[in-house]
Amino acid sequence: MRTLAIRDLDVAYGGVTAVHDLSLEVVPGEIVGLIGPNGSGKSTTLHAIMGLVPARGGDVLLGDTSLRGRTPEAVARSGVALVPEGRRLFAELTVEENLRLGLAARPSSEGVDDDLAEIYALFPVCEEFRDRHAGALSGGQQQQLAIARAMISNPSFLLLDEPSLGLAPTLVDRVFASLQTIAERGIGVLLVEQRAQRTVALAARTHVLANGELRLTLTPDDAGDTDKMVAAYLS
Repeated sequence: MRTLAIRDLDVAYGGVTAVHDLSLEVVPGEIVGLIGPNGSGKSTTLHAIMGLVPARGGDVLLGDTSLRGRTPEAVARSGVALVPEGRRLFAELTVEENLRLGLAARPSSEGVDDDLAEIYALFPVCEEFRDRHAGALSGGQQQQLAIARAMISNPSFLLLDEPSLGLAPTLVDRVFASLQTIAERGIGVLLVEQRAQRTVALAARTHVLANGELRLTLTPDDAGDTDKMVAAYLS
């Protein structure tokens, strides 16, 4: 069973450390949360995994294979998909056209129709509005499309950067429920979120970052312990 593992990761921007000595692991079929204050290194961690920013030290491993130094395209084709903050959809393209862009990272066209049927079942809005321009969708609909586009690449691991940002509470519920379903299908999920309590309750474990360093690891049993989470953010 291949795991996605970060080992002693260091990332810097212009000599300023953004992530320092970070280690964590995601197993297929589980959700791992990554929370912390703004600027704590959460998004940088995802970008380093995907090869969007270079690591200064440490490694990113998919099973026994190092992903460090690979291009984002190569990382995606190896089975790791990113749903970026802000969705990054092509507004002028239709829902179906956006979905099919995800095929570029797919290692094989085999099984596309079956996977597309599963995605439509998970995100019915993508089938209902398949001919509508993505820019005409609501924020919640766009977020579902962004996750669906990542899923059509048939990843082993899914990285999400603030998927609930700007969504109404009912849509947040829908997105979190979809992540649970995705994990139940054997896909590992690394979830960066600002909704700390919801993330801790959902994930098998949630790592708290501050100033680029791992400060604390929480489990679902800690979801109701507000004092513990506040202390982790402020430590």
